[in-house]
This record gives sequence, structure tokens and C-alpha cells, in this order.
Amino acid sequence: MGNTRKILEDKGVFDLSKKLGFKVVVLDELDKDGWLQIPSDGTHWLNGFPIAKMFLEADRVVQLCCLKTHRFGGHFTMSLKNSVGLIAKQLPKSLYNYMAELHSSPFQRLMIAEINRFYKVDLVIMDAEKAFVKGGPERGEIVKPNLILASKDRVAIDAVGVAILRLYGSTREVMKGKIFELEQIKRAVELGVGVNSPEKIDLIPLDEFSQEMSERIKTFLS
Repeated sequence: MGNTRKILEDKGVFDLSKKLGFKVVVLDELDKDGWLQIPSDGTHWLNGFPIAKMFLEADRVVQLCCLKTHRFGGHFTMSLKNSVGLIAKQLPKSLYNYMAELHSSPFQRLMIAEINRFYKVDLVIMDAEKAFVKGGPERGEIVKPNLILASKDRVAIDAVGVAILRLYGSTREVMKGKIFELEQIKRAVELGVGVNSPEKIDLIPLDEFSQEMSERIKTFLS
């Protein structure tokens, strides 16, 4: 959490971009033409929301996320919640704060899911080597599942992520009820973002440790 450019600098992303020849774009610094306003129709966003156009125009979108709980109302932050990063906090020369609306709304988890309806993802990679099972998104109780997950389906990978959190014991909100009844996941399913049941998720382990973990995850997933 903090200033995006400063964080990217501290993490060495700009230095890496020079070394490998890729371009870094700080979404906070886009001008008004860099955003597309999504209308509020069919969503819980009062005025719709502005999404960065580059994610709609790109040939491929690969999303990187972590495995965390979220203490500010999202309950958990994985691939679906990661999509909030595509939304402008405020448009240039505008006073309206979309993040203030999101974090103060009783429909926050539904609004998170609704963002995902408006852009496609080709691959999600989730870093679950370490995870927050309580607290989050920037500090909390850490466990070490020692896993990297990959999927083309945001609902599937988030459902598996929740199952991993439950395996280690997590917050009341994460532990309660069926995984596919959790608001983020349920709303994403309603919008056709991903699979609609745990039975449609295939876990494909790549080594002996992953095989053992996948059997444990299946228990919590179903």
C-alpha cells in the first residue's frame, strides 16, 4: 500500500524494465483518455466506474496476485479483488473518489466481482508461497502453503485460494458457509466470470508435495 510509482521503484521494477526491455505504466498517472467509463447499469456502482483502457485493448492479459485475507471489507483479496487495481481512484480533474465509494459501500464484495465482468484474463498466477490468513492486505498473520497456482479462471483460482485459507484456519468471514456462496465468488458466477461449482475445478499437481496439498484442498473446496 502507498504511492504506486514509489513502490515500483523500491521493488526494482523500473530497473528490471530497462534490463529486459518492457514498458512500465503507472495507472495513477494516466490522463483522462486512458480510461473508459463503465456505466452503472446492472452493477452496484452508483455512477459506474472508470477502467484502464489498456486492459481492454491488450492482446493478452496475465494477472499476478497473492493469497490474502482483507480486513477492509473485501474479506479476501486474490484475483477478483486484484481487479480493483484497474479502476481509477479519481479521474484527472475530477473530485469523485471511486475507492471511497467502494470501501464505504455495503455492497463492496459485489462491486469487486462486477469489475471482472468488463475485462478478460488469459492467465492468472497466484503467489501462495506465503499467505495472510488474518489481517491483510499489507500486514497480518502469515502461513506458508509453499504453492504457486495458475488458472485461466478467476473464480476457480479464488475458490481454491479460499480453500487454502480454510485449511490453515482463517477469519470468521472466510470460514463461514459454502465457498461458492461467498459474495465475491457468488456474484462473479452470476456474471459469468468463471465456473459455477467446485465440481468443475480440476486441480493438477506438478509434484509430490502438490499432490498431497491438492487432496487436502479438495476436502475444503467441496
